[in-house]
Amino acid sequence: MNTYALTLSYEGLDFSGFARQKDDHITTVQGTLEQALATVLRLDTLPQTICAGRTDAGVHALSQVVSFELPGPGLDTTQCGQIVRSLNALTPASMSVRDLHLACGGFSARFDAISREYRYYIFNEPYPPTFAGGFAWHVPQKLNLDALRYAADYLLGEHDFRSFCTSSSAPAEKNTVREITTIEVLEHSFLGEQLITIRIVGNAFLHSMVRIIVGTLCEVAQGKRTPDDVLAILAAKDRSLAGQTAPAQGLIFHRVEYPAECFIV
Repeated sequence: MNTYALTLSYEGLDFSGFARQKDDHITTVQGTLEQALATVLRLDTLPQTICAGRTDAGVHALSQVVSFELPGPGLDTTQCGQIVRSLNALTPASMSVRDLHLACGGFSARFDAISREYRYYIFNEPYPPTFAGGFAWHVPQKLNLDALRYAADYLLGEHDFRSFCTSSSAPAEKNTVREITTIEVLEHSFLGEQLITIRIVGNAFLHSMVRIIVGTLCEVAQGKRTPDDVLAILAAKDRSLAGQTAPAQGLIFHRVEYPAECFIV
């Protein structure tokens, strides 16, 4: 068996999340990709894929990495390129397969990742966005970005983020300690519309962790909480004390990093 790493992008609004569902009528990223792989590679059964980070319904991805195994000799660069073109011909326009590489034996897109980067986009004007509505959260009340940055600094480093994940996904015995290495608040223009980007990089993330962090930070930026409240929320390890879960469409799984030795071709 040979292991492969595939990189794809997708617009999350067209999918009920990444993970395959028991009901085949529910459209998911994983289900769509695996069906296309089976067709292109003429497999009798669907390949078992593993992704770098599962995304919920409505969440987008720019560089999602997926690993899977195939029997037979390893594919060369030309063959991988042909498969990529065939996959893009079979998958919907809201999904784009970017590349395919032979990886080292046993490579896992999930467990071999060094870091993951998410970006959350906010349109902060009193009127709704014209172009960015499908991938930005419209927050009409003016945000205090200095307060947002101050509060975000409390989240840097290794912490127990139990307060910042979905309660049902974090039973008492689950390890909810994660490390955030970077939180940046950036401003830029997209087709003439000013967006606020919250860039978060960490070793791993809990279910809805980024969206709950963003929702909490926005409440600070709106004056509903103080920056110091974030420190108290962290210490409490209680989801009910954190802010709202920001809408799915503003979140993009931006990239994932691996050791260079994981890839062969």
